[in-house]
Amino acid sequence: MTKWAKSLIRISTFEVETLQKRLAEVVTRRTHVEMKVATLDAEFELECVKAGNDVGMAYSLNAYKRGFKLRRDAAIADLELLAREEDGVRDQLGMAFEDLKKFEHVAEVTKLRREAAFKKAENAALDEAALRIKRA
Repeated sequence: MTKWAKSLIRISTFEVETLQKRLAEVVTRRTHVEMKVATLDAEFELECVKAGNDVGMAYSLNAYKRGFKLRRDAAIADLELLAREEDGVRDQLGMAFEDLKKFEHVAEVTKLRREAAFKKAENAALDEAALRIKRA
């Protein structure tokens, strides 16, 4: 394998690994936001149950509900943003992986052509040697 091919493959491999790390970070952030939404929902359910048992809390439930809705909407907006970011990173990762495979293919084809040329030259030399022996 030639030096340029090794360099291209090394660079492409690094790019793929970097994008894989970035994708893992985005997925982790998305999971945390999903957990935050689930926690908010559970807390709201708990407050509704408490308000059903206590008349004093029932009056403050509307204010809690407005705050809950604002926090949940913000978390859902973050979740949608992270989903778009994840899609973009996945697309970039797919393209980087395709590029890596192209470079590996070019390197393999170059290697096979070099081997074929060497075998062709070797066969020509053997044929010439056989003709010399036959003439002698």
